[in-house]
Amino acid sequence: MKTIGIVAEYNPFHTGHAYHIQGTRRLLGGECAVVAVMSGNWVQRGECAVTDKWTRTEMALAGGVDLVLELPTVWAAASAEGFARGAVSILAATGVVDTLSFGSECGEVTPLLKLARCLNSPEFSHALRRELEPKRSFVQSRRQAAERLLGPETAALLDFPNNNLGVEYLRFLPPNMEAVTIPRRGAGHDSTAEEDGFPSASLLRRWIRAGEMERASPFLSLCWNGEAADLMWLERTVIARLRSMSPEEAEALPDSGDGLAARLLCAARQTADLEELYALSKTRTYAHARVRRLAVYALLGLRRQDIPAAPPYIRVLGFNRRGQALLREMNQKASCPFFVKPAHIRRYSPQSQALFALEERFTDLFSLCFPTPRPCGLEWTANPVIRKEGP
Repeated sequence: MKTIGIVAEYNPFHTGHAYHIQGTRRLLGGECAVVAVMSGNWVQRGECAVTDKWTRTEMALAGGVDLVLELPTVWAAASAEGFARGAVSILAATGVVDTLSFGSECGEVTPLLKLARCLNSPEFSHALRRELEPKRSFVQSRRQAAERLLGPETAALLDFPNNNLGVEYLRFLPPNMEAVTIPRRGAGHDSTAEEDGFPSASLLRRWIRAGEMERASPFLSLCWNGEAADLMWLERTVIARLRSMSPEEAEALPDSGDGLAARLLCAARQTADLEELYALSKTRTYAHARVRRLAVYALLGLRRQDIPAAPPYIRVLGFNRRGQALLREMNQKASCPFFVKPAHIRRYSPQSQALFALEERFTDLFSLCFPTPRPCGLEWTANPVIRKEGP
């Protein structure tokens, strides 16, 4: 039986995610085990998840995933490259995943692999240096460099968000792992429309945060009526943090180069509104998502030196019976220590304990993103999700 690896935020898990899992199983011809590496409480777009990672794990298990592993925040809230590097490293370290599956707009692995190999080549690095200009964003320069080497048709694949993320996964794909892609259906990334019965996660989050659960529920894998998390509950905390930072502290934030840190600090002195902060900081050079991530790094107190070269452990968030069998197999095959109970982190290296301590702080801050603040210490007290139904 094949074991599929999926990288996801599941923010929240919806019908499009279920379609991806079902499509992968059909493509590979039979019952496959599914391992998902899922972002924790903070996500790549530079905001908090709509609900906590344990609730989203429960949704994922109800939607067809067998084993959910956590992608720690230092990678989950990173750029596409860092996000992909951390997640694929965890899938590879399990020792049990043999096939990576992801959604894409093009629905074909071959041209995306061609792009991935190009981006990893010395020729691309040289071409990229030639394209970098002060008034051109990194994304635009990257696209131009790829076009110079592969032509406009192949480079145009990078214009689509899921293709682009798929290319990043493939850049870090280990040699012993295959890759497949499922054509993405429904509304596009960040769309406010619903297409083919597949609304975007952005639209679902909007409904959930507005209390319109009757609209969102038909597209979720289980009935959920909990409070939604929203960074707006910490809006002035973010501004206060930025106003109190020194330039040296701001420059120590991940991905703070090219003068963005100074621009963000300046913007924080002009507004107490997060959306206005992002608008004041954004330029053609600084992408909106990068600005949002930098503000979240400031809130979390995350520094560049806090990020390990690779994940030092694997944290299990939840599993069903088939996932439990995978954990037994991982006991023999995993190249990285893994744990289900948080107390077991005390057995691991100082680097592992330092990363877990960061995650504890990040979760304590996330607990303030709800209308009713949650208590501190949930990293130690929340139990892994065990789903007894299913395979």
